This record gives sequence, C-alpha cells and structure tokens, in this order.
Amino acid sequence: MNRDRRGLLIAVLGGSAAALLLQRSRTVGTTLPETPVIDAVLGDLSAPRSTPKGADVTLVVFTDYQCPACRRANRAMHSALADDPLVGVVYKDWPIFGPISERAARIAITSASQGRYAALHDGLMRYPRRLDDANLRVASLAAGVDWERLVGDLMLRRLDIDRILAKNALDAFSLGLKGTPGYLANRILVEGAITERQFRDVFARAREAR
Repeated sequence: MNRDRRGLLIAVLGGSAAALLLQRSRTVGTTLPETPVIDAVLGDLSAPRSTPKGADVTLVVFTDYQCPACRRANRAMHSALADDPLVGVVYKDWPIFGPISERAARIAITSASQGRYAALHDGLMRYPRRLDDANLRVASLAAGVDWERLVGDLMLRRLDIDRILAKNALDAFSLGLKGTPGYLANRILVEGAITERQFRDVFARAREAR
C-alpha cells in the first residue's frame, strides 16, 4: 500500500471512529419545562400502562407497529427496562403508516381489556412477517388473546378506540413529535430510535429532572 492510500485509509478510519464516539457521547433528548400538557400525557389513565410499585420514571411510548425504527428501538427499550424495575411504561399507539397500522393499533388497544396488551404489543413489534389481517390474528393468539372475544369488543368499543387514537395523536402533536418512535421519560422528550445505552441514560436524566 503506497503512502497516499495509507494516509487516506487512516483518515477514513479516524473519522469513522470519531463519528462513532460522538454518537455514543451525544446527549439524547430534550428536557421540557413542567406544563399541564406534560402532566396530562404522563398521567393518562385511558392508555394501556405498566406501573411497577415504587416507579420513579414514567416512559410514554409513541409507536407504530409497521415502523422499522420503532421495532428496532423496542428491543433496546426492553433490554434497558429489564435492568431497571422502577420505570413504568405508558403505551400510546400512533398509527401513521396506513390502514394496517391502524388495524393493529385497534387490536392492541382492545386486547388491554383481557390484560394482554403488553404481550401483544411486544409480539407485534417482533413479528417477523408482514402484518395483515391473518397475521394480526396469529400474533394475537400467540400473545394469549381470546380472538373471538376481541372481535366482538372491537365493534362494541369502536367509538372509544376512536377517541383514544385521536387523543394519542393530539398528545404527540402537543409534544412536538413529528413521527414515530417518540418517547417521553418524565420530562425528557426523545424523537427517533435510540440504543439500549441511550435508554439507560435517558432514565437516569429523567430521575434528575423530576
């Protein structure tokens, strides 16, 4: 390898390493001021949620089941949550990728009445095939959902689910989110997918910002 090519390679590798270091060290998210909007989003009791006893961080999750970045970040989020039992999660389905996304969101929200929301949410995020009506049923059954009951509940709760989805969209816009995924950890707002390490950092900063 001649000297010019060696110098170019060193420069490229050095630049890549610097970019990676910058990405890892960059502070993720924005600390928002305390407002009634923030309090309402964090305290929304109409949304499916998991609240461990003694939780000191509330993580609000805005996602779409067909969003590739949401699916990637879901794995990182669960890895971070596994080691932090004091983080509660509020799920805000925000289906912006079309009719199948909305269908999936409606099914997930309806499954909450059976206590299966968290299992189905994770199952849909990890589902390896394209989502369609048949695969939504398969994923629901795999998550322990009573499908026949859910189909009936979808009809009975249609207007209620309309309101929940409209509220989720309004909450997202009120926070300034432009797309999925989006996260609100206490007062830390994050836009876009982040890594497990970054979730851990966000949780720590959320505690400091309380």
